[in-house]
Amino acid sequence: VVKEKNRMGECPVWEERENALVYVDINSQKVCRWSPVTNEVESVSVDARVGSVALRQCGGYVIALGTRFAFLDWDTQAVTTILELEQDKPNNRFNDGKVDPKGRFFAGTMAEETAPGVRARRQGALYTLFPDHSVIKQLDQLDISNGLDWSLDHRTFFHIDSLSYAVHAFSYDVHTGKIACPKLLYHLEKEEQMPDGMCIDAEGKLWVACIDGGRVIRIDPETGKRIQTVRLPTPRITSCCFGGKDYSEMYVTSAYDGLDEATLAKEPHAGEIFKITGLGVKGIPQNLYAA
Repeated sequence: VVKEKNRMGECPVWEERENALVYVDINSQKVCRWSPVTNEVESVSVDARVGSVALRQCGGYVIALGTRFAFLDWDTQAVTTILELEQDKPNNRFNDGKVDPKGRFFAGTMAEETAPGVRARRQGALYTLFPDHSVIKQLDQLDISNGLDWSLDHRTFFHIDSLSYAVHAFSYDVHTGKIACPKLLYHLEKEEQMPDGMCIDAEGKLWVACIDGGRVIRIDPETGKRIQTVRLPTPRITSCCFGGKDYSEMYVTSAYDGLDEATLAKEPHAGEIFKITGLGVKGIPQNLYAA
């Protein structure tokens, strides 16, 4: 549905009030918004790689860029820093993020590659930004903090550390926002490659984008089993969310960074955004950051 190619399209969010899909292109340092009505993409450039975007209750967006949390005013394009983190780790940046059921913004960090396929290990962490702008560190020694979401009963937090090739489940206290007691939920099969972004559907099942696996997979958290695979027409599938007027459409982002010229020539859809219909299941609206 979006032909405008992204170097590293990520973190799609359906914004009801704009009837639009909001997402980031991490490596182009842009926050983007696509309207299915006009089929136009608008974007705002920022001064660092932007790992995630989420909706604010009062309008505009909260973003995680570089190693800081910030607000983005779409109309003025102004970026206002809330807090800087990890200033002792100049090679780190924020990656995926999402708002929890009480309006707190969870986002995690990772080390950038210093050469193709080379990165410092266990440099990442997962943080929670509260509505009063205070921050706590929830996890550390992560490699690539990635996809995240909450169970429908708000008792479980799901999280992906990509280089573990797995989805983990944590107990989650909705009142405090704290997570604890990790357990392995699903380990990816070899052909599924590496887990990236993730979302939950209205039946409480998880959908995981498989980067380099060219697919999204549906996992049942009750059984820890994969129950569905949807293949997409390009390999570097990065994230997914439900949207549209009744949340029955799935939007899937992809990337072209990381593909060599020979592969790119064979992958005309790399970096585009796709819509999957007919899944027979709906999603749920995004939570809004409560400040």
